[in-house]
Amino acid sequence: MLAEGYERLTADLNVLREERPKIVEAIEEARAHGDLSENAEYHAAKERQGQVEAQIADLEDRVSRAQIIDPTSLSGDRIVFGATVTLLDEDDKPIRYQIVGQTEADAKVGRISYNSPLGKALIGRKVSDEIEVTVPSGEKFYVVEKIEFI
Repeated sequence: MLAEGYERLTADLNVLREERPKIVEAIEEARAHGDLSENAEYHAAKERQGQVEAQIADLEDRVSRAQIIDPTSLSGDRIVFGATVTLLDEDDKPIRYQIVGQTEADAKVGRISYNSPLGKALIGRKVSDEIEVTVPSGEKFYVVEKIEFI
């Protein structure tokens, strides 16, 4: 993943870790209200605790396995993870995407996952290669115009 995605993951992890003591307080407060079998506050707090612990475990796993890639240290004539690619669509309109990890992907800002249909089709391609991709809206055709490592 890119450094920006790693920082976002660790920030999310820290927020969830800070939420832990608040959840424990909510459980203790709800427990003080008496009968737990009909205590909605207690059950809601316990459910939230389970959700937070699952999210923390997932994020800790991702952070521990993360490999941080600096796109500026890459080079070559083929599209790889971290590359910024300019494509020409069927109307010769340029479209620019950066190939990123799944957690960093946001097509609205020009970041697509290497695991997306278009990302998979782009990896390993060179300038002038023609690409045909099947997406939910149908078949799309592109030509690789430029590959940058920025």
